[in-house]
Amino acid sequence: MGFSSEPARKRMTIVVVDDDSAVRNSLQFSLEIEGFAVRAYSTGADLLNAGDIAGCACLVVDQNMPGMTGLELLAELRLRRVCTPAILITSHPSAALRDRAAHDGVPIVEKPLLGNALLERICAVTEPGSRPCGSAERTPNGH
Repeated sequence: MGFSSEPARKRMTIVVVDDDSAVRNSLQFSLEIEGFAVRAYSTGADLLNAGDIAGCACLVVDQNMPGMTGLELLAELRLRRVCTPAILITSHPSAALRDRAAHDGVPIVEKPLLGNALLERICAVTEPGSRPCGSAERTPNGH
């Protein structure tokens, strides 16, 4: 992915959810090289059943998975009051998907994952002062 590891990353855990084992394993390997701890799951249900989201710095979630989509998974996590920053990964997102993700405050990184786009987005959403759960789009009254 190309960035040098920073000591602070060693304390950060990234959760990857992708049903494609090649993508999931590649992301886990690449992020570990960058100094992150990584927990990987093949479905949203696996993550929800694991219940070990506490302490996670960022979720990297595939949109197109069996059982539930990435945005459905994130909606369920928000209902459970999990406000961990999240990034959606997908190929060829439609305008409707882009609009829904933007409304939910979830950035999209398009597959194929080339260069440093995902790493840069992870660093951006985990910076101190970043606003999880799409709160940057909401006013104090929730709109």
